[in-house]
Amino acid sequence: MDIQQIACKAQAAAIRMAALPGEVKNRALTEIMQALEAGQQAIVAANQQDLTRSEKEGLAAPLLKRLRFDAGKIKEACAGLLSLIQLPDPVGVTLSATELDQGLELYKVSRPIGVIGVIFESRPDALVQISSLCLKSGNAVLLKGGSEAAHTNRILADLITAAAAKAGLPEGWLGLLETRADVNEMLAMDQYIDLVIPRGSNEFVRHIMDNTHIPVLGHADGICHVYIDRAADPRMAVKVCVDSKCQYVAVCNAAETILVHEGCAADMLPDLQKALEAKGVEIRGCDVTRRIIDVGPAVEADWSTEYLDMIVSIRVVPDLEAAVDHVNHYGSGHTDVIVTADRAQAVRFMDAVDSADVFWNASSRFSDGYRFGLGAEVGISTSKIHARGPVGMEGLLIYQWRLMGDGHIVADYSGDKARPFTHRKLQKTFKR
Repeated sequence: MDIQQIACKAQAAAIRMAALPGEVKNRALTEIMQALEAGQQAIVAANQQDLTRSEKEGLAAPLLKRLRFDAGKIKEACAGLLSLIQLPDPVGVTLSATELDQGLELYKVSRPIGVIGVIFESRPDALVQISSLCLKSGNAVLLKGGSEAAHTNRILADLITAAAAKAGLPEGWLGLLETRADVNEMLAMDQYIDLVIPRGSNEFVRHIMDNTHIPVLGHADGICHVYIDRAADPRMAVKVCVDSKCQYVAVCNAAETILVHEGCAADMLPDLQKALEAKGVEIRGCDVTRRIIDVGPAVEADWSTEYLDMIVSIRVVPDLEAAVDHVNHYGSGHTDVIVTADRAQAVRFMDAVDSADVFWNASSRFSDGYRFGLGAEVGISTSKIHARGPVGMEGLLIYQWRLMGDGHIVADYSGDKARPFTHRKLQKTFKR
């Protein structure tokens, strides 16, 4: 089946997906969870094929880490599915209700976007997250994973498709694209695909954005910061920095730069250096940093580099305003953290930093759909329209205006004897 046929089937399936009852979708998610558990041995074997080949081909270590899909990752994926099942059905929710006049009621009701095209690199767990979120939100999905995960993606797609069919989902709601040529064809299919979500490197995402007329939701970089304020608790600051950088370095919400207030730098930096280097982190510092601790130099390019590795840059700043200026200039609008005991300073930082996620006294690694209680995520969005931050189900939904009348006509509300509108807010929900 060629890509146009796959996209056409997805478009037809999307119409049926939009009207599926919540219990059918939950039954499908349960079947998928059971299929992943039952197929664990085959999934791990397929993943090992991909890992072995990719190691021989010299795939970078951070990407190899993302590629691994072992028993632990399968368990995490099943936990995400279970959390999705426990969430209420997001489709058909009344977002607002307004009486325009007696017997004329306007409802704003949530509904799926339609066909979502997702292009991602390395991470097979993304396939499970994305397909399950699209399912729960009533969307059809076209998935294009990286060639390095070809065997893993294929077995996962086959298991998910078969399990969902047992629950009554329409044929073609999930389509797996497997060649590089498919990407360019997919980007030209604005008549079938309603939204594209790319997950990958800056260069990769920019290519997607520059080569399609389909709306794109995503982020190009994950350049995240931790700012240690003068009023920070030293032990807390070290703990938050180490977790933000080291808990899992090969992801977009890991910290790449640490900013330290000059008023606490002399006391803070030696302890921070010791904790980071104990984890194997290479530190690159500004001139002020290097006068306090013995580390390598940070050059201008470091401030705008997403390392995805055990490397961090440190800059000493004179005050909060300088920290904010640095974040807004070099950051990617992803996730930025302030560590301080001063609530007023924390709020000033949050108000001034123009990022999707801004945290106070908490690791940047919390920027995640599962941890936010969204069930999972299809990606992180740094755009300022529709959806921002971890994109869960709400980012895969749009809304529809539904007007319920009784023979009402606009002519009655026009002219010298125009009938007035009431525009009264209602505490009502749209009933099917």
